[in-house]
Amino acid sequence: MTLLMHRVDPGNNAYRFYALSLEPTLFGDVALVRRWGRIGTRGRQIIELHPDEASASTALQRHRLIRLRHGYRAI
Repeated sequence: MTLLMHRVDPGNNAYRFYALSLEPTLFGDVALVRRWGRIGTRGRQIIELHPDEASASTALQRHRLIRLRHGYRAI
Protein backbone atom coordinates (compact mmCIF):
# COMPACT_ATOMS: atom_id res chain seq x y z
CA MET A 1 0.00 0.00 0.00
CA THR A 2 1.42 3.38 -0.99
CA LEU A 3 -0.01 6.83 -0.33
CA LEU A 4 1.43 9.87 -2.13
CA MET A 5 0.58 13.41 -1.00
CA HIS A 6 1.54 16.85 -2.34
CA ARG A 7 1.48 20.36 -0.92
CA VAL A 8 1.84 23.07 -3.55
CA ASP A 9 1.89 26.72 -2.52
CA PRO A 10 3.44 28.90 -5.25
CA GLY A 11 3.19 32.03 -3.12
CA ASN A 12 5.59 30.54 -0.56
CA ASN A 13 7.62 28.61 -3.15
CA ALA A 14 6.55 25.36 -1.45
CA TYR A 15 6.40 22.30 -3.70
CA ARG A 16 6.54 19.35 -1.30
CA PHE A 17 5.72 15.65 -1.40
CA TYR A 18 5.14 13.08 1.33
CA ALA A 19 4.92 9.34 0.61
CA LEU A 20 3.85 6.58 3.00
CA SER A 21 4.10 2.88 2.19
CA LEU A 22 3.78 -0.45 3.99
CA GLU A 23 6.32 -3.09 3.02
CA PRO A 24 7.02 -6.56 4.41
CA THR A 25 10.48 -7.32 5.82
CA LEU A 26 12.48 -10.53 5.63
CA PHE A 27 11.91 -11.17 9.33
CA GLY A 28 8.09 -11.09 9.30
CA ASP A 29 7.74 -7.51 10.48
CA VAL A 30 6.04 -4.75 8.52
CA ALA A 31 7.96 -1.59 7.66
CA LEU A 32 6.31 1.80 7.39
CA VAL A 33 8.46 3.74 4.94
CA ARG A 34 8.06 7.53 5.09
CA ARG A 35 9.63 9.70 2.38
CA TRP A 36 9.37 13.47 2.08
CA GLY A 37 11.02 16.41 0.39
CA ARG A 38 10.78 18.88 -2.45
CA ILE A 39 9.00 17.63 -5.58
CA GLY A 40 11.61 16.50 -8.10
CA THR A 41 14.20 15.39 -5.52
CA ARG A 42 14.83 12.07 -3.78
CA GLY A 43 14.04 13.64 -0.42
CA ARG A 44 14.60 11.98 2.93
CA GLN A 45 13.44 8.64 4.23
CA ILE A 46 12.70 6.97 7.57
CA ILE A 47 11.80 3.30 8.03
CA GLU A 48 9.73 2.36 11.10
CA LEU A 49 9.44 -1.34 11.96
CA HIS A 50 6.16 -2.67 13.36
CA PRO A 51 5.41 -6.20 14.60
CA ASP A 52 2.26 -6.64 12.50
CA GLU A 53 0.29 -5.01 9.71
CA ALA A 54 -2.40 -3.67 12.06
CA SER A 55 0.02 -1.52 14.07
CA ALA A 56 1.81 -0.38 10.90
CA SER A 57 -1.52 0.57 9.32
CA THR A 58 -2.48 2.54 12.45
CA ALA A 59 0.83 4.43 12.29
CA LEU A 60 0.29 5.13 8.57
CA GLN A 61 -3.16 6.60 9.27
CA ARG A 62 -1.73 8.74 12.10
CA HIS A 63 0.94 10.20 9.79
CA ARG A 64 -1.65 10.71 7.03
CA LEU A 65 -3.87 12.78 9.34
CA ILE A 66 -0.92 14.88 10.49
CA ARG A 67 0.04 15.66 6.88
CA LEU A 68 -3.56 16.53 5.99
CA ARG A 69 -3.57 19.07 8.84
CA HIS A 70 -0.36 20.55 7.41
CA GLY A 71 -1.97 21.22 4.04
CA TYR A 72 -1.00 18.11 2.06
CA ARG A 73 -3.52 16.54 -0.32
CA ALA A 74 -3.58 12.93 -1.53
CA ILE A 75 -3.08 12.33 -5.23
